[in-house]
Amino acid sequence: MTDYDAVIIGAGNGGLTAGLTLARAGVKTLMLERHNIPGGCATSFVRGRFEFEVALHQLSGMGTESFPGPLRSMLKDLDMMKDLAFVQMENLYRAVLPGQMDITLKADRAEAIQALKAKFPQETSGIDGFFDLVWAFCNQWIHVVIMKDPEATSEKHPVYFQYALKDTQSVLDEFFKNPLLKSAVGIYWSYMGMPPSRLPFGDFAVIFWAYTEFKPFHIKGGSQALSNALLNAYIQAGGDVHFNCGVKKIIVKDNRVTGIVTDQGDEIATANIVSNAGTYTTYVELIDREHIPEESRRELGARTVGTSAVTIFLGMDAEPEALGIREATNFITETTDNDLAFSTFRTLDPPMAMLFTCYDVDDPEFSPKGACQAAIVSLAYSEPWLSIPTTRYHETKYRYAQDMLNTLYKVFPDVRHHIEEIDVATPLTHMRYLGHPGGAIYGFEQSARDSELFLDGSSPIEGLYHAGAFAGMGGFQPTLMSGQSAARKLIRQLK
Repeated sequence: MTDYDAVIIGAGNGGLTAGLTLARAGVKTLMLERHNIPGGCATSFVRGRFEFEVALHQLSGMGTESFPGPLRSMLKDLDMMKDLAFVQMENLYRAVLPGQMDITLKADRAEAIQALKAKFPQETSGIDGFFDLVWAFCNQWIHVVIMKDPEATSEKHPVYFQYALKDTQSVLDEFFKNPLLKSAVGIYWSYMGMPPSRLPFGDFAVIFWAYTEFKPFHIKGGSQALSNALLNAYIQAGGDVHFNCGVKKIIVKDNRVTGIVTDQGDEIATANIVSNAGTYTTYVELIDREHIPEESRRELGARTVGTSAVTIFLGMDAEPEALGIREATNFITETTDNDLAFSTFRTLDPPMAMLFTCYDVDDPEFSPKGACQAAIVSLAYSEPWLSIPTTRYHETKYRYAQDMLNTLYKVFPDVRHHIEEIDVATPLTHMRYLGHPGGAIYGFEQSARDSELFLDGSSPIEGLYHAGAFAGMGGFQPTLMSGQSAARKLIRQLK
């Protein structure tokens, strides 16, 4: 193989945007992916007549043509908008606690406030105050974090400095009394993988504000369409790619990257690497121990790997309306005690909180005519799954899936009679396909200690750059944007 200016390890979201950014800048780039298709989590698979979406539920940061968000701006910068079609979702979500609460919030500030006040009329002032706080916080967050105000102080941006690291639960308690209202407003915590008691309000506020202001979106053809489009553009820009070809080793000499060794034993010289493999994998598995800087060892030792998930993929022989499914995004919980719900993710007990996404509600062409598909997701840590004897794995997996289905049937009873295809993924599935420790889907835990505020995506090893969830935040928008960010740092060094 030919030597390259840069090598990308992994064709996930971050690897693809990094590769395209580099190739468009004229950098001679090679992308290596151990799987046989691009995408990582941004992919799909086929069962019967259904092509199942693996991971995308709501795409953040898109915005509209007249009010573009940061992700739309990045895709436009990469000249990708002409190759993709997006579907705007009407609602933020439906939040259900069977028998106690059922509320749907529109992706609009005024309408969301109106729906909450109609359901909780005794808490109107708290609802107004909470939304005012979120918007005030995010306006100051833009100046401090995005625009990097060099004169940012607690006097100039008091709301940001007061609330950024405060836990979300204490803020919900500050404004609301009814536990059901707290649950309805705080339900996005599962997108971050941390209960409100441990989730920094800054992270929660930004995700709630972003989905409301820039609207949630889905991609026509699913996330695989995005991955394919990015790969095609990368190849057209002159980038090289090899599938079924992982990286066995990153070669480091005198604290500088000098090349890589592939799984096939080929050695490729390069002075620059963007690793989309995750920092744990990069430092622990790909670099010889004597070349790992002490500061990287300390940082990894202080971090906590985040949660994985159990996902049920359902193909149904009826359209959503016939099954009583009217919202694409449905959060179903069995309790208002989020800490209790979160504790079940570390066990094999029935989960008490999950997400049900039916893509065909907003995109009727997503599945074959007369059918629809959906994903049921419960967060789950890998440890209890790793302790299961091999002979009992399938029994445990399907028992756990049945528990999730039983909860679903409380809200959508007709689904029971229309399941045509079903498949189940556990944390062990994610470990196998992602290569992340514990099958982590969000990277590090998004607690205050492990949040983006204290993560530095740069590496003390010269020529090594990081992209993906372990380099910042999890989710599609952050990982896609992390790749372009890493590539731009590399380009600046080359120039």
